[in-house]
Amino acid sequence: MDERTRTEAEAAAFRRLRDHLAERTDVQNIDMMNLAGFCRNCLSRWYGEAAAERGHEMSKEEAREAFYGMPYADWRDRYQREATPGQIHDFGQNVNRHE
Repeated sequence: MDERTRTEAEAAAFRRLRDHLAERTDVQNIDMMNLAGFCRNCLSRWYGEAAAERGHEMSKEEAREAFYGMPYADWRDRYQREATPGQIHDFGQNVNRHE
């Protein structure tokens, strides 16, 4: 596979992941962090960092809006639930593993 095709396939896979997570509002970020070590916020941060590496500076909120498809505050108000004590405990056990 040539470099351009690889880059386009990676970008398409990223967009598909973004769109899938936009539909799965039942999956909380803390659950993703506890199970996979990353969440929507991580993905939006990585997106912003990649844009900056290519000369396009984005604020944290701009990167989040690009990933969430709406302002993060709106997504949080609509879909984010209060973390349970168990979720918080699990996150605390894994926090050093998350970068």
